[in-house]
Order: sequence, then structure tokens, then C-alpha cells
Amino acid sequence: MRSLLDLDGRRVTVQGLGLFGGGATAARFLARRGARVTVTDTRSAEDLAPAVESLAGVDVRFVLGEHRPEDFDAAELVVANPAVPPANPWLARARARGARVTSETELFLSVCPARIAAVTGTQGKSSTCNALHQLLGLAGFRAHLGGNIGHSLLEAAAGMGAEDVVVLELSSYQLEALPERPFEPGATPRVEVVCVTNVLADHLDRHGSLEAYASAKRRILDLVALPGGTAVLSAEDPRLAAWRRAGVSRLDAWPTRPSERGLNLRDGHFRLDRELLGHVEDVHLPGRFQLENVLLALGLARTLGAGPEALSAALPELTALPHRMQDLGLFGGHRVWDNGVSTTPDSTLAVFGSLAPGFTLIAGGKPKDLPLEPLVAAARGRARRAVTFGKGAEALRAALAAGGLEARAVETVHEAVEAAFAGLAPGEEVLFSPACASYDQYRNFEERARDFRQGLERYRTPAGDRRLDKPGRGG
Repeated sequence: MRSLLDLDGRRVTVQGLGLFGGGATAARFLARRGARVTVTDTRSAEDLAPAVESLAGVDVRFVLGEHRPEDFDAAELVVANPAVPPANPWLARARARGARVTSETELFLSVCPARIAAVTGTQGKSSTCNALHQLLGLAGFRAHLGGNIGHSLLEAAAGMGAEDVVVLELSSYQLEALPERPFEPGATPRVEVVCVTNVLADHLDRHGSLEAYASAKRRILDLVALPGGTAVLSAEDPRLAAWRRAGVSRLDAWPTRPSERGLNLRDGHFRLDRELLGHVEDVHLPGRFQLENVLLALGLARTLGAGPEALSAALPELTALPHRMQDLGLFGGHRVWDNGVSTTPDSTLAVFGSLAPGFTLIAGGKPKDLPLEPLVAAARGRARRAVTFGKGAEALRAALAAGGLEARAVETVHEAVEAAFAGLAPGEEVLFSPACASYDQYRNFEERARDFRQGLERYRTPAGDRRLDKPGRGG
């Protein structure tokens, strides 16, 4: 069998060009290594215009608006977009005819010469990766950030050195697409440490059950088992506390319970066993949940060799990704918080404790058929009222109203902003935390959050507020 990276003259089909760069990056990488590349996607060239334009001048053949049998029958290698399930019939057809199915992630892991820290989880994985990347940079490492967090590192791998560190965010989709067999000799990725932030109910429409979703997440341990590395896992989560893998050392994390071992938060300090890694008061990120992310990032950085003094000194410099409990400032005299990253009830519930009781919640979008009862119970004691929007507006409104909360349903995000501001009490805060997917009206959560910010403009407080083009520190 040919090596995965033996690409010269090879017939390769890229299934799923997508709009987020991974498909285009893979196609460009393959073509530059001499592969005969066909890019196919069921969406039209018009829908995929930015991705198609990014491949201008690259020797690839496009088949858009459909998939054709011959492009899978003749392929020796198929690179599938993470959005394509492994059981997809086109992939099954290609396998049956002898093709190898791979992914942009496997290609990157096979060519990356750097040390790798890989992170997955339902909530907090992007914030943990962001904090780790900054900690490493401030501690003197040459660090790279990519993967599910926003962009492929496949093309950047050629410029990396053996002492560089890659902070790689991996989704359940990317993990389940990795090969079950070991990587080829000489292509074993240098994954030295991994982390699973948590496993909560999400993506059940793809995986079918929470158990299958957790199984996909657990595959990250296979990566670190190959070179014999470390897994940073919560000792408090019953599921993660039971995870063991031959060849993998565990580093337990205790983000909320007192402990003198493993990664722990006590007496206002971050510690690894009894070693001081920093002071909680030096972290200027709103939200208790961010302290848990920082604790995990500190443990990952320490495992990679960053010194405790350097890590402690770096904490005041940490900044957060946008749309994670980001303080947008005052609008009409009301402070507004953007937690637009939320696409599940759990991720909205998790931030309630960061606000004083009595706020207005704006939530909605495309429901994921996840339990609402915990969110409703928590909202009853924290929120004063709610405005819901999107495809799931009425179902979410009804659930919150049945729980005793004043709630109103509207169609759009802009209408939700208007309805929220029409009923605010003096000094009341507003929390935008959708708790649902964005795909009913938007391409992704970021586009939805930007639309929310546009809807706020008419309520901008003339003096003293923070402009939206200057993101605040938040999580």
C-alpha cells in the first residue's frame, strides 16, 4: 500500500470544499505535492465562491453542486471534510473500490515536525487553547495555534521546527475521522500532551448518543498513547475520572474541589500538586469558568516544560477570545454581555453565575434536541426575563415560561434586541447567550454574534461606553 504522503500522480478526491478553509488548504497541499485533485461539494460554486477563489491558479478540478460516482470510483485517496460522517455512502463507495479515506487533520499530523498539545471537549476547548497559546508565547516558546479553533495548519507545517509547539484544537468530528490503526512508521505525530475539558450533551444528531459522542472524544487518548505522553483530565467528572489508556500518564485536574494533588485551585492560587503556578487575582477574564480553562492551560504548559515563574508572570497578560462572556460596554445605560459562542443549554447555564441576578437573557436559534430542564431551573433563579428568537423561539419560550420566567418569542436577532431593550428595568444587564445552533439563519455562531452587535448600535450610550471595534477582555 502506498504511503499516505506519496502523492505524486495520485488521484485524490477532496469531499467537501467548505467555507472555513480546511478543504481549500488540503486541496492546495495535495496539488502542490503532485496529486491529481478533484474537489467536489454538493453546494454550488456561487455558495462556495470565497473558497473557490482561494484556489485560483491551483491545478484542481471542481465538481460542484453534486457528487459524481466516477470521482469516488477512480480515487486512490479521498480527503473528507470533518462535516462528512465516516459512514457517508460516498466514502463507503470509495472504500469498497480500494480508496484510502483520510482527513486534513491526519495529513497535518503526518507532516508536522513540531511538538503537539491537543485539546478537545464540549465547552472551553477554544478558550483553553487560546490561553495555552498565549502562555507558551509569553514563556518564550515558538507556538502555533490552529485546528478546529479557526484555521488549518497544514501548509504552515513546512515552516515549523522540532522545538516549536502546536496547540491543536480537535472536534469530535475530527477525532472520529482519524485512523483506528497506528500511524505509518516515520509519521507518528509528536503529541506530547492532550486535554479533554469536559464531555457534555452535544452533537447527538451526528453521533446518535452521548456515549458515542464521548467515545469520539476519547480517541484523543490514542494520539498521546503513540509517543507515550500525558493526558490532563478532570478528576471531578465521573466520566473523565474513569478514563485510562495504556501508555498514557494521567494528570488529574481539580477545578472546583479542594485538593493538594494534581492541578488544583485553592487559597486563591493555581497549583500543580504543591507547586505554585500563579495567582487567581492576576487573571483578568470575567467568569468563573475561565479560571477552570486557565488551570488546564497552565497544566498543559507546565507539562510541555514552561517554568512556573514564567507562567505566573504571564497570567496578567492573558486576553480572551471574542464572544465568550465579553463585556461590550453600556448601551442605553445597560451593560451587555456577549456569550455568542453558546450553542447548547449547558454552555448558557455555565455563565449564569458570572452575572448578578435580574438580567434579561436573549437566546434562540436552531434547537439541538438537548434537555432544557437544567437551563430552565437555573434561569428561574437568575434571569428576570427572556427573549427568544429563531427556529426554536417558541419551544424555548414555552419551556422558560412554564418554568415561571417571563418570556417572549420573536423571529430575528435584531427583533430580540429591540424586545429586550423595550422591557429593561433601570440598570438591568443583558446577556446574549443563544443556547442553540446558529444554522437556521447564519453560517456559524460568529456571524450570529456579529449580527447581535449590529442590532445593539441604535442603543449605544453616547459617552463612556466601550466601542465594539475594541473587544473587551472576556471569555
